[in-house]
Amino acid sequence: MADTSSNQMPGESTSTYNVLHNDQVGKYLVANKDLEAGEEILTELPFVVGPKTSTYPLCLSCYKPWPSSPDNQTLCTKCNWPVCNEECANAPQHCDYECSIFAGVGEKFNVNAALESENISGIPQLDCVTILRLLLASEKFPDRWNNEVKNMEAHNKKRCTTKQWATDYVNIVLYLRDRLKLTRFSEEMIHTACGILEINSHEVRTASGFSARALYPTVALMNHSCVCNTIYSVFTNDYKVQLRTTVKVPKGGELFGSYTHSLLPTLLRREQLLESKHFTCACSRCSDPTEMGTHMSSLKCNKCDNGVVVSLDSLDPESTWKCTHCDFSTPGGAIKKVFDIIYAEISSADSVTIEAGAEAIQIRENVMKKYHSVLHPRHAFLTMLRLSLSQLYGRVDEYELDDLPDVVLEHKVDMCRLLLQVLDVIVPGYSRERGMTLYELHAPLLFLARSQWTANVIDDAGVKSKMTEVANILKEATTILSLEPPETIEGQISLVANESLKQLNESIKSL
Repeated sequence: MADTSSNQMPGESTSTYNVLHNDQVGKYLVANKDLEAGEEILTELPFVVGPKTSTYPLCLSCYKPWPSSPDNQTLCTKCNWPVCNEECANAPQHCDYECSIFAGVGEKFNVNAALESENISGIPQLDCVTILRLLLASEKFPDRWNNEVKNMEAHNKKRCTTKQWATDYVNIVLYLRDRLKLTRFSEEMIHTACGILEINSHEVRTASGFSARALYPTVALMNHSCVCNTIYSVFTNDYKVQLRTTVKVPKGGELFGSYTHSLLPTLLRREQLLESKHFTCACSRCSDPTEMGTHMSSLKCNKCDNGVVVSLDSLDPESTWKCTHCDFSTPGGAIKKVFDIIYAEISSADSVTIEAGAEAIQIRENVMKKYHSVLHPRHAFLTMLRLSLSQLYGRVDEYELDDLPDVVLEHKVDMCRLLLQVLDVIVPGYSRERGMTLYELHAPLLFLARSQWTANVIDDAGVKSKMTEVANILKEATTILSLEPPETIEGQISLVANESLKQLNESIKSL
């Protein structure tokens, strides 16, 4: 919830960053000194934390899916809204905020409506919770509200023409003012609160692995780039965010974050940014039809052997796409339809989790096989599939690392190397994706080296050389992942990686 400790005020300087302002973008962050890769820029506690929009039924304290079982539909004894247990009911983020408001007017949670199958992925009654917390926090912490939050970009003039504005008016504005009797908050202020959260909040991962959203006023000052130079990590105990660099940033260099999924193709990234953040991105990556040489948006030409189909103007979604080697061309609208179809299939495949066992791998491999002749080898969609597959091979029943034949180990190596070709450009340096991919690459390389040595394909010097290469890869992975909070998956893997690195170095010394 809101932080009462001292925070860097926008407009002031620290040893690591400066807040500047211009008429085009408003406030933004620049480095106040030469920053090294992996260097901490700032830490910040959230002004508010709460459920994401269109959320599933969840506990209002820990954000776990609710109910925990069909027979355990626990409600807060004071307000009759969903919680896991008494501990969650008494947690400050619930009991100090919306609980007394709901209880005061007798507004109970509609359990039956929430559990209906058609509402399971979007509960209108829950849409108000984070907005309500933000409004109440404005009263509890007026100094932070006035200095850091009140004037954050809400894009009311752009948002008022959207369907979401009309939905918010019914589900949030009228609900708060009429049902909850909170007429002290004007319609304009509530709409502005909706906009502040929509434009500026960050997704955070909870201690139990689920998602919520949080508002970090200083971190939110960063402008967007589709190749950013910062990364943020969130500590799950108090949702404190740590912002750090992924690459070197010179003094005076602007600090950029990413407002969207970096691994999407340009058409979909720019569409998401326009719909959710209300601006059209024209960064160097979006402006380049080849996406900085990665070809993450490019298609294979089915009319010639070596042609690649790219947009003639990647900043115009309606622009013609043309082959680089022959006369084939097609409208941008046709490409968008193809992308939407494939992305829907990938999203469906990615919803099959590791708990499904071998099926989780087979479904993704089938999608890759289906589109490998259509998409460029480094296309964003294939990159997304490889990222998840690289982490499934070796961890899934029937595909555990010790059981993988050399041909599958080589397949995993190939996927990781293709991934790194993209990640080294799109999310370079000390990014989580690179760290995890380097970690996933080291094990199959090590297994293959030992297999070749056992089969006398390579001698002692050959296996030592390969093991040294693996040690260097593992060292870089450990360096990157050790920057993550220790309670996160990546933080835990960094500890395992560090132990593996020690053992590997001992093995190399013994050769």
